[in-house]
Amino acid sequence: MNLIKPLLLTLTLATLAQATPTGEELTKTKCASCHMLEVPTPAMIPTLKAPPLHSVLFHLKLEIDDPKAQKEFIVDYALYPKASKSICESNQVQKFGVMPSQKGVVSKEELGRIADYAIKNFPSKAFVKMITTMQTNGKMKSLKNSPFLMNQDELPHLTKKLMEHWDKAKLGLSEEQKTKLLVVRKETLSGVKEIKKALKELEAEVIEMSVEGEELKAIEPKVETIGKLKVKATMIQLKCLKDSIEILNDEQIEYILPLWDA
Repeated sequence: MNLIKPLLLTLTLATLAQATPTGEELTKTKCASCHMLEVPTPAMIPTLKAPPLHSVLFHLKLEIDDPKAQKEFIVDYALYPKASKSICESNQVQKFGVMPSQKGVVSKEELGRIADYAIKNFPSKAFVKMITTMQTNGKMKSLKNSPFLMNQDELPHLTKKLMEHWDKAKLGLSEEQKTKLLVVRKETLSGVKEIKKALKELEAEVIEMSVEGEELKAIEPKVETIGKLKVKATMIQLKCLKDSIEILNDEQIEYILPLWDA
């Protein structure tokens, strides 16, 4: 009789262990229907209905260093999702929408196991390399097409960074600030758009004239006009920076500054 009890206990524990899904199994059954688990190709990204899990963990680890805090975030966000809590850019939240609450769908304990597995296994080196390459190419393209004399990319993209973090609780923009910043952004974009169009046409003319062997004296006025337009665009750029900083408070400026080079 004494041998039967330990045997029954062992069998019971083995059955329970077998019935308890692992973090990997839960991730596949509870997350994969929305969050792609494979590394997406760049062409696939625009067609996805939710951020890939590699992307979610990539942004999470950029935002939060401590694995324990990362796990707490995943569990809390899955149960009580909110745009202001999101670690993704605000424009991506607008694109995909806020994730529906998983309360009643996944237990807190199951979310803990999912978090442990995701933190350990995502993002892959292949995904990080792909994102890094895409970001580098994007910056190079931005600099190549820049109408500004100052081509450090953080200056013309201050309003872009603000838009990316628009609804973040950490940034904490008030409705009044948002209204003012949108006016600055609209004025900046419209002003620069007109200049970029004129620059493109002038630069094409200068190239054509140079290839056809035109005299430098004939080309010089167009080059001077290009220089003046770039000066004008740069002043719009600097005004945008100045106006935006005047709208933000010290804490918001401190929050956004490290993001300029991201």
